[in-house]
Amino acid sequence: MIHLTQGNIRLNAQARDKTEAIRIAGSLLVDSGNMQPGYVDSMLLREKVANTYLGNGIAIPHGLPKDRELIIQTGISVTQFPDGVQWNQGETVYLVVAIAARSDEHIELLANLTDVLDDPETVQRLARTSEPADIIERLTQPRDGGSVNTGAPADAADDFAKWVDVSLTGPAGLHARPATAFVDIAKRFQSEVRVRHISKVANGKSLVSLLKLGADKQASIRIMARGVDEDAALEALAAAVRHGLEDEAEAPPAGFAAPTLTLQARAIAGIAASPGVAIGPLRHFRRERIVVAVTANDAAHEQTRLQQAIATAKLQLRELHDEVKARSGGARAAIFRAHEEFLDDPDLVDATQRLIGAGHSAGWAWRQSVDERALEVASLDDALLKERAVDLQDVGRRVLRLLADTLEEEPASIAVPVILVAEDLSPSDTARLDPTMILGICTAGGGPTSHTAIIARSLDIPAIVGAGPAVLHQAEDSLCILDGDTGNLYPEPGDGDLALARQAQHEWQALREAERLACYQPAITTDGYRIEVVANIGGAAEAEQAVAAGAEGIGLLRSEFLFLQRAEPPSEDEQFIAYSAMTRALNGLPLIIRTLDIGGDKEVPYLSLPAEENPFLGVRGIRLCLARSDLFRPQLRAIYRAAATGPVKIMFPMIATVEELRAARTIAEEVRVELGAAVVDIGIMIEVPSAVLMAPELAVHADFFSVGTNDLTQYVLAMDRGHPSLARQADALHPAVLRMIDMTVKAATAAGRWVGVCGGMAGDPKGAMILAGLGVAELSMSIPSIAAIKSRLRAQSLADMQALAKRALACQSAAEVRAL
Repeated sequence: MIHLTQGNIRLNAQARDKTEAIRIAGSLLVDSGNMQPGYVDSMLLREKVANTYLGNGIAIPHGLPKDRELIIQTGISVTQFPDGVQWNQGETVYLVVAIAARSDEHIELLANLTDVLDDPETVQRLARTSEPADIIERLTQPRDGGSVNTGAPADAADDFAKWVDVSLTGPAGLHARPATAFVDIAKRFQSEVRVRHISKVANGKSLVSLLKLGADKQASIRIMARGVDEDAALEALAAAVRHGLEDEAEAPPAGFAAPTLTLQARAIAGIAASPGVAIGPLRHFRRERIVVAVTANDAAHEQTRLQQAIATAKLQLRELHDEVKARSGGARAAIFRAHEEFLDDPDLVDATQRLIGAGHSAGWAWRQSVDERALEVASLDDALLKERAVDLQDVGRRVLRLLADTLEEEPASIAVPVILVAEDLSPSDTARLDPTMILGICTAGGGPTSHTAIIARSLDIPAIVGAGPAVLHQAEDSLCILDGDTGNLYPEPGDGDLALARQAQHEWQALREAERLACYQPAITTDGYRIEVVANIGGAAEAEQAVAAGAEGIGLLRSEFLFLQRAEPPSEDEQFIAYSAMTRALNGLPLIIRTLDIGGDKEVPYLSLPAEENPFLGVRGIRLCLARSDLFRPQLRAIYRAAATGPVKIMFPMIATVEELRAARTIAEEVRVELGAAVVDIGIMIEVPSAVLMAPELAVHADFFSVGTNDLTQYVLAMDRGHPSLARQADALHPAVLRMIDMTVKAATAAGRWVGVCGGMAGDPKGAMILAGLGVAELSMSIPSIAAIKSRLRAQSLADMQALAKRALACQSAAEVRAL
């Protein structure tokens, strides 16, 4: 046990707030040689991820586990604040016990400290005493006696019939952090939980009671449970102890939010694309200059070179697809399958071969053919289709490198971590980046739906897009701060701004780690309301990834992944195998399968869909399914068959009228009867204004609604969400969109139906809180957003979110809503 001396005690201290109190208490340990000054900052950071208030006027601030190297020798200090210090709301502290613990030497003293909590008179006496010896004696000489279930000595009569013995695996025994984790788990069960250590028995749902056990590292404890769910409680608690409770204790408490930066330096404003803060030297991205001969004498040889280059490029794309899929999931990798399709374009290949036949080299002919087609695509009015020009140029460069006579100005490899600046990045450019060398990304062009933004988010790299040409004129290797949350790049920041940015980085890291460790905890608000948090996925492999990330099911399976990049539609059996593989991976969690949502905006050669002037207002979604029963019925058969293997729901996309929904349900029912399958819930996507206005009538025929905020936003505001110059304005938090969602929820509630949201707004912390306040029951989002959104929701009350939603509905612009 450690020694508590008068040098570690300060009486009659005063502090304006908790921060000052912690600094005073921490300085005692610094002065006594127990820790370095930096550990005081770690103590302050811990207050953002854990509540160190024990109760009855006592707090025990201590640092984050990752900062233990700042501890020189285990020690404890006690600071007396006779006037009290406001700790958190409703908590007044009189004794601050600061802990710097490298090992478990402080456990016995901590157990004695918690014993004091049962005696308010003793706490008040210690808060007013003028003798340090009183504090030393009380904390180093525990009193005898006590009662059962509060950590007092007990005999076997206190044990329950159901129990399991386990050994603590953490480095410092059952102290505050792991005990907090144990209590959090125990409270999830109705059964009474007790914990025995040697002769003491504690209430497993009481932090103070557990601390009184004084169980140090590798101690054996007996976990006991009695009640309706006793077996499940024992299994969960024993598994948590074996896994190591300390990691479980980093869950963020109420009020823990992402850090915000307000800097003095000049800012270059762009569009926030991937959150986080980056600090480092700026490096301009440069592509190599590919040199090819204009003419060639041997046409046959050039034709062979072309065929070999295309074949090699295909192999490269397949390898790149597999690499990105393993690293970031199938949805992120799908673009490289599309790139491979470009290489099979007969018009492109024929045009190149004709130029070769006219006496040009394979490289020159290929470049001309690609440039010509890219220019045609870039001139289209549709912004999303324009993006295909970037993809075409990307594929073209891949083949051109293989046909090059020389490569000039080949970019040097990045040897130190940098903030990468570019006019824009192609999918191949972004995929080739080494994440360990890229601190952040800033592009002059692009929008929040660009490949740069998508891949940056999947790699957890802070990113800004659409920052304009000013970023291209910044000095090479100049120090910059990139804020992916606000979309600002700060060139040449001062020392004060750098200090603020580094602090924000530190807080970001703590936040992300805390969210990750708490990802399996349900999103239950502080006033007891639960919001389901589920995932949007685009492939079978992502189902397992979603569960691992904390998803409580799949709110949107984009089934078109089975129909793209192939020569013919998938068979019923092929679809059944894919869907049932997901139900197995989900192991009882719900799966909502959206039926085929393909239209003129997606290239599906075997469907022979005619080109449409505006594919987003054409034959897509349910309209295509109703027109092509040869696609719709086999898919419905596969879904109903898969429903026998797990909880599955069907969802129809792009429903605009009651007639469409009734027709689709009629076909679904015919298929179900043919199979003799069980009834499943059938819902619809709310994506167009007519569906909102007809929601009361649609609710008669639908079991649930799911709002697709991405499409709903562009239809309500008449702004293409992928349009580079409109990206800032096409905001799902616009009051017009929020009022549409509010109307939908009210109509559904009146009919006894529930509403989910499966658009990008669900994964935006601001949007998630407003949606919950509007009465949305389920939020479905991309996998990387799950842990953060659950954390934010757990930190709020439903009442506060309802008040926020009410204020948001009364706003006049998206900017006003975000300012709330």
